[in-house]
Amino acid sequence: MTLIAVAVLVVALTLFFTLTIRTKDLPPPEPVSPTQYLEDRKAQIYENLRDLQFEYRVGKLSDEDYQQTKLGLQKELAGVLGEIEKFGVPKVQAPQEKPPANVCPHCSAKFPKPMKFCGECGKAMA
Repeated sequence: MTLIAVAVLVVALTLFFTLTIRTKDLPPPEPVSPTQYLEDRKAQIYENLRDLQFEYRVGKLSDEDYQQTKLGLQKELAGVLGEIEKFGVPKVQAPQEKPPANVCPHCSAKFPKPMKFCGECGKAMA
């Protein structure tokens, strides 16, 4: 009897919270990339190429079937990559160079090997 009461209470609370969610409490949706579909298709083609190569190595495909299917997938991939390039490639910032781990960024003291803390000023070498 108690188990049934608990089950009814859980269902009632679940329905209550589900039906009373305010739209302002929901997080904003992530912006959809204009190339997301193309990126997904590119990943699928790469996966298909890997599967095709595996099946060929196992011996499930003849050499002629393998070459025809591979060529078709490669042409489709080239088309998808061309469409992605039409949208423009986002520019990647060059990574900033880190100072060597054996030079203190605070006092510029140099040490023969990397250390966690500076032997001169005592501050972290990170």
